[in-house]
This record gives sequence, structure tokens and C-alpha cells, in this order.
Amino acid sequence: MSKQFGAKVTTPLKERYQTSEHWIEGKFENLVETTMEFSIQNIPNLLYEQFVKTKGRVPKKRLVIEAFDLQAFMAPSQQPKFIWYGHSVLLMRWMNQTILIDPMLGPNASPIAPFATKRFSENALDMIDQFPPIDLALMTHDHYDHLDLASIEKLKDKTAKWYVALGVGRHLESWGITPSTITEFDWWDSAEFNGIQFTFTPSRHFSGRGLSDRAKSLWGGWVMKSNDHNLYWSGDGGYGDHFKEIGEKFGPFDFGFIECGQYNKHWHQIHMYPEEAVQAALDATVKIALPVHWCGFALALHHWKDPIDRFSVEALDKNLKISTPKIGQALTISTKTDQWWNDHE
Repeated sequence: MSKQFGAKVTTPLKERYQTSEHWIEGKFENLVETTMEFSIQNIPNLLYEQFVKTKGRVPKKRLVIEAFDLQAFMAPSQQPKFIWYGHSVLLMRWMNQTILIDPMLGPNASPIAPFATKRFSENALDMIDQFPPIDLALMTHDHYDHLDLASIEKLKDKTAKWYVALGVGRHLESWGITPSTITEFDWWDSAEFNGIQFTFTPSRHFSGRGLSDRAKSLWGGWVMKSNDHNLYWSGDGGYGDHFKEIGEKFGPFDFGFIECGQYNKHWHQIHMYPEEAVQAALDATVKIALPVHWCGFALALHHWKDPIDRFSVEALDKNLKISTPKIGQALTISTKTDQWWNDHE
């Protein structure tokens, strides 16, 4: 079996997962009924459109990653610093520690498919060599566009601690990560890390890296709270009441990173439309929202700018403040950004 698939679910692992109330009849379940709305007959056409019909779905020219300034990134700051690397990768400096979320910086989001799903930017994987040591890496789920073998192999010797969704740890261990550095989280589990409280929160999605491990690990988002700042990372998933619940339990949030991209009518229940992403941010009581899960890969059939265009229009209509940094741009909560994507085709 290819190393890309990660680790299989063993009997001892199943026994551990059974302690979760969200493990039901041999797999993890969403809080509400969630389906993928297409039949087997649709699959050949969807695959053809996904891998062959790419016009408008990828930028005409590769998107440049802003240069990384290590000295500026490491300099003390009263506010958390963020650098978004497209799709769902975030490097963060907060409370004098470096945090990395869903570090998929590899060039291909479909490593086991017959055709590559290439990244919009070149040489993103090399950024890991420029990063400082990582104090904590957060993982939301095990899909290939979030959990990347090539990235993990570069990170495993420079990352001190891993907080991951329940079940994701087995993949990391199979790739050489020391088990004692991994902590797995069920929904609503919390842990304190050097002055920041991390809570793993529900989302409406699924997991799996092969045909036999669908929903055999959990998926979700992260609430991150210090004495001075409160942040929310939605993780992948469709719209639902869980956003209001998260807002009521942990909000309001100074800043939120909200999934916005890779949607389609056939899988609407597991990926929000941009208008729903804005509503999700409002439900969760996010003061400023940064849309993620776009501008990395063409994993759905929409134009590559469609997520950010629709999100921006809806946010303006709903009076939601947003942040739209360039790929690799360093920013804080108060940094002003512009509509840079209008300069690209």
C-alpha cells in the first residue's frame, strides 16, 4: 500500500475511537445528517471535468508567494501575526510561539490520482525550510489538501507538538512522528498550550484517504483563546447550527478564518457557498473574517476567483469586516488589505 494513504485502522484503534460519542456503528458521524448528493453514474463526468476542464478554474499565471521575513515575523508583537499560504495553510506567531495550521504546502492535492491537482503557486514546499522551529502544529482532518506527506516529512524534525483531530495521529505516527508529541482531540476537547487555550470544535464534513477509511478519523475546527485575543478557525464543512453554538460558547471572536471555496451542488452539505460562509462568520460572532480554502487548488468546478468575489460582495452587504491578504503576506488583526486578485486573470 502506498505510504500516501497513511495508517490503517486497527482493532485497538477502533476500541479507542469507540469511547467517543461521535463514533457510531463503526465510523464518526456529523451532528446532523450529511450526504454527498451524486450517484455512481455521475462520477466519470465529474472526474473528467475536475482533471481536464480547467479553464478559468486556475490562474493563467502562477501566483507569486510574498517573501518571508523571518526577523519581522519573530519580532515581539502585542497582536498575533498571520501568514496565509493559500488554501488552508496558516503560519502564526502568537504569545512568542510559532503555530502552523493544516500545513499542506505540497505541489499536488491529488497524489494518488491519475492526474495531478497542481498548486496555484510554485515552490510552496520550500517555504518550510525558511520557517522557524514550529512550537505547535494543528490539524483539522486527514484529507490530502490538508494533510500532506511531503510537508510532514519536512516538518517532522522541526515541530515540537501536534494537536490533531481524533484518528489523525495514526497517520502521523506511520510517517515517523514521535507518538508522545501528538495529542488527539474529540469535539469540545480543550488543552492549554503556553498561555493559549485550544478547543477542537465540530464541523459538518467527513474524512478519509482511501476507499476503506471513510469517516475513520474526525474532522473539525479550532478555537484559540489567550487572555487578550480570541480566534476561530472553522475547518472544512457545510453550513449548520454548530456555528451559532460555537459563537455562544466561545465568542465573540476578534478574528475568524472561515472556509470559502471548493463548493458544488453535489457536495453542498460538506462545503459552504460563499454567502453561507459569511453567515457562518456572523453566527459565530466573528468580528473580522478571513476566507480560506480558496486560491490553492482547483478542487471544484467554479472559477478560481468565484469564492472571494462572492464572499466580498456578501460581506459588504451584511456589514461583516473582512481581511483578504495576498499569499504569503504578513499581517495582524488590524492590517488593511486590498482586492489584489483583481490584478490576476
